[in-house]
Amino acid sequence: MSLKPAWIYLENGVYLEAKAFGASGTRVGEMVFNTSMSGYQEIISDPSYAGQFVVFTMPEIGIVGTNEDDMESAKVHASGMLVRKINTQESNFRASASLPDFLESQDALGICDIDTRYLTKMVRDGGPKMMIASTEISSKEELKRLLESSPRIEEVDYIEKVSIKEAYMHAFGAWDDAALSYKKASNHLGKKIVAIDFGIKRNILNELCEVGFEVEVVPSTCKAAELIARYKKGEIAGVFLSNGPGDPLILTGPIAQIQELIAAKVPMFGICLGHQLLSIAHGHPTYKLKFGQHGGNHPVKHSTTGVVEITAQNHNYNVPDSVCEIAAVTHMNLFDNTIEGLEYNDAPIFSVQHHPEASPGPHESKYIFQTFADRL
Repeated sequence: MSLKPAWIYLENGVYLEAKAFGASGTRVGEMVFNTSMSGYQEIISDPSYAGQFVVFTMPEIGIVGTNEDDMESAKVHASGMLVRKINTQESNFRASASLPDFLESQDALGICDIDTRYLTKMVRDGGPKMMIASTEISSKEELKRLLESSPRIEEVDYIEKVSIKEAYMHAFGAWDDAALSYKKASNHLGKKIVAIDFGIKRNILNELCEVGFEVEVVPSTCKAAELIARYKKGEIAGVFLSNGPGDPLILTGPIAQIQELIAAKVPMFGICLGHQLLSIAHGHPTYKLKFGQHGGNHPVKHSTTGVVEITAQNHNYNVPDSVCEIAAVTHMNLFDNTIEGLEYNDAPIFSVQHHPEASPGPHESKYIFQTFADRL
């Protein structure tokens, strides 16, 4: 595989030359960094990264190749990935394709031979940056013009781009290390829930099925009135609100539907974007963090037990402290003392900011799915 020349322009005026692998073309997105040491395929196929370039702080990327089982969705959603060094030769018995070949098949852009420490420090000190990367355009002035004429991430409703259009039943449970395959869903609880897809990860659905739910996945455009009617008839036991990309404050349609579910006291559980939407729907708008939290090594303290869990994170937005007026804090992030989990006072609703499905990441928070099952 031969690397191609690539050019990058950032909104702060920084212009860089690098190399590219995977697909060719020009992409625009918001640059963030991720500190995970593994799971690059899961990260770039997570719909929550739609509209973003991911800078990997792990310097060697591509060693284990790629395979279908590690996909978190049907395709790569990230605008691109930036790495210090790309390994073009995969070395893992599960690999079916190298990372460069995989990105080319996905029409996704990879950037390498660039100082990722420099980019990480830039984001850490000055916040996420809108950027443009191209294998076609080398002119700084043209790249600047294209970037300035492109919408910012907070101006785009990425949910409509990543959510499904038709409902379906999820059929798989957790990964079986012995069989090297996903288990079949069993529904041993005899309870059905509806998962609203704002950009859901497959392994979240797997974990919901693993604890015994029958899981129906529905589009983000689903109507609360229909779900409320089904809940009152006993057809469903509760609603799950998924992760997803972009600024939650622009999602006025889903927020209005969630407010109807809250008023009807439908049991709900939210992760990441779902956690944020619940706060907004309760009247407590989210705010943007300085540089977000992205990685598989974030310590979170359980407020009741005092146990510290190492968690997987992926978000730029957070719920405000004012939400404590109507909810109890169940989890706190020990890096910056931001709220990581909430249980609402007068409703059968709780949520977490981090990712307990642990894909990629540690498994210490997977009990949260069982908590949801125990409450329904």
